[in-house]
Amino acid sequence: MFVEQRVYTLKPGATPAFLDYYGERGRAVQIGHLGNPVGYYSTEIGPLNQMVMSWYYASLDERTHKRQQLANDPEWMAYLKHAREWVTAQQTTILKPAPFFTEHLQAYIQRGGTHE
Repeated sequence: MFVEQRVYTLKPGATPAFLDYYGERGRAVQIGHLGNPVGYYSTEIGPLNQMVMSWYYASLDERTHKRQQLANDPEWMAYLKHAREWVTAQQTTILKPAPFFTEHLQAYIQRGGTHE
């Protein structure tokens, strides 16, 4: 089990428009393929104009499969075509939960972050 953290740096001032567009055109499609995120945040202090998203996967194979399905979805690709105009950088990190946190993460996922 692991969490993928994605950090997108947006053009200054683009966060509200990015969030509106994601809510209207990207969120439902993405959740349909990846499940609910573990977290979805914008930065308030520190490096600004960043979106931080976390997704849970049981394995790297599951991640590969779900991300391929998402990438093959025409609705997602149409969303990305416009959303990428706001993005200046992306960083992806794979995080492994500490042994004492695994149970908490699983309970969190079961409560609201439905996962197949």
